Amino acid sequence: MSEISFQPFLEVRKIKRKYGNVEALRGVDLKAYTGEVLAIVGDNGAGKSTLIKILSGAIAPDSGEIIIAGKKYHKLKPKSALEAGITTVYQDLALVNTLDTSDNIFLGREYLKNIFCLDEKKMHQEAQELLEKLGIQVPFLHTAVGYLSGGQRQGVAVARAVHQGGKLLIFDEPTAAMGVKETVAVLKLIKSLAKKGFGIIVISHNMEQVFQVSDRICVMRQGEVVGSVKTDEADPQDVVAMITGAIKIEDASNYRSNKNELTS
Repeated sequence: MSEISFQPFLEVRKIKRKYGNVEALRGVDLKAYTGEVLAIVGDNGAGKSTLIKILSGAIAPDSGEIIIAGKKYHKLKPKSALEAGITTVYQDLALVNTLDTSDNIFLGREYLKNIFCLDEKKMHQEAQELLEKLGIQVPFLHTAVGYLSGGQRQGVAVARAVHQGGKLLIFDEPTAAMGVKETVAVLKLIKSLAKKGFGIIVISHNMEQVFQVSDRICVMRQGEVVGSVKTDEADPQDVVAMITGAIKIEDASNYRSNKNELTS
């Protein structure tokens, strides 16, 4: 595991959000560090999607604060989230299938030779350098991304997120509908990004993959964070019990004592 910073890159404090009379988030507290993979798990309706939308700037919280690299925000917009270093790689990846790899990476930030012409050569060169730096394998940069495999497309989306200035990358169900080989490649990429010093948040329902890729697991239930454990101190059965409410802990420090009480 890479060296994890002592100060969180992201801290969420008492975030609340309502949709009418429905409390989607009920005072969420959460910390994410550079150099670690934090998995957020929970049943449908636990509040995971609402939290990610708040962090990406898609919606605003009703109350609470977000601290990014020491700077406090009461709400984010998509632009301010990107400027602060938070980027989200959604399940659908939001790639333009008819454009090639470099065009997708530079989408909205293209280099121009003049007012009317794209500097394709410069974009392809920088895209190749970025992919090599991140350890992402894409066979042909000039191929439309619609012809790439699911894992390769995920890599292009990651490269775009990093090019946009991402320091904390949020993955929403990153291996959905992928085969075994592609899933292994994507999980390997996520772990390598953490080793390179990025902060990673993974939203996933796949408990096996959560335990393969994460350093820490945060469990949400009914709009609250009900526990946070180090992955190597937990097992899937215990995390599932936290998701269903059979176990409720405040943090990882008292996790072992709770487990011992349940099994004694």
